[in-house]
Amino acid sequence: MQRLKRLLLGDQGLVVIFVVAFVLVSVFVPNFLSERNMLGLLQAVVTIALVSCTMMLCLALRDVDLSVGSIVAFAGMVAVMATNMTGSVILGILAALVAGLIVGLVNGIVIAKLKINALIATLATMQIVRGLALISSDGRAVGIDNENFFDLALRSFFTIPVPIYVMVIFFLIFGFVLNRTVFGRNTLAIGGNPDAARLAGVNVDWTRIWCFALQGLACAVAGILLSARITSGQPNSAIGLELSVISACVLGGVSLAGGRATMSGVIVGVLVLGIAENAMNLLNIQAFYQYLVRGVILLLAVLLDSLRSRALGRRV
Repeated sequence: MQRLKRLLLGDQGLVVIFVVAFVLVSVFVPNFLSERNMLGLLQAVVTIALVSCTMMLCLALRDVDLSVGSIVAFAGMVAVMATNMTGSVILGILAALVAGLIVGLVNGIVIAKLKINALIATLATMQIVRGLALISSDGRAVGIDNENFFDLALRSFFTIPVPIYVMVIFFLIFGFVLNRTVFGRNTLAIGGNPDAARLAGVNVDWTRIWCFALQGLACAVAGILLSARITSGQPNSAIGLELSVISACVLGGVSLAGGRATMSGVIVGVLVLGIAENAMNLLNIQAFYQYLVRGVILLLAVLLDSLRSRALGRRV
């Protein structure tokens, strides 16, 4: 019993959970293993995956960003509206990236320099940015005039859609940043003990600001791809995204107490969440029950994080 508990709470436990979930769904859900469904599953988790890469850094700092869903919607609106105004997809993309970066920087500065709790600061930003998205479009969806914009989500190479390539690139980049750069090590050090990190010469404030700036950029990329996929700018898109992203990160072993995160764990967390969503859709489970399942997954993720922290504390 103790060996099983150590297995599930350790890093290898994430792989065990993923394998068990994958096997069960493969056996009991029809058409799950079809090529079309596998590509659909990967496309469905792109938005969560992109944002999870940077939410991982924020959580590792002992912070959290509740504004990610609003930034995704706002950046998508900016991309569509700028493309329509200028006729250039490139300018639309640049405008969305700048918008996401600005919101991320504002979050970081308010949290790091004004010393406002990240939960409260990003809760306020979530409302403000969602309001900007609704005001800019008068609360309505905005169609895309330039059909080249659709290629961002619909074009495929070797039968694999572009967003999946973008997702893999994000995994590689942020895995490298977390494990192979001074910035990544400083992020984990700050989350583990901010005072010790500061005494060691780490610029805590600027590290936090850059983490939230990267969060804004990642949300902008996710918003651009989401708008291209749904073929319009939707001010009400990505509602509740923050809960799915946090669930994926915590399922993947990112500690809510800070100082612990792995890119491989986040990938597994994203895939486990995607498999659950995909299985419910294939089984035609009503949306009302899907909310219930998402809530249970989030609760289980937090419980696993608590158990891991206790186990780690006992080992220390």
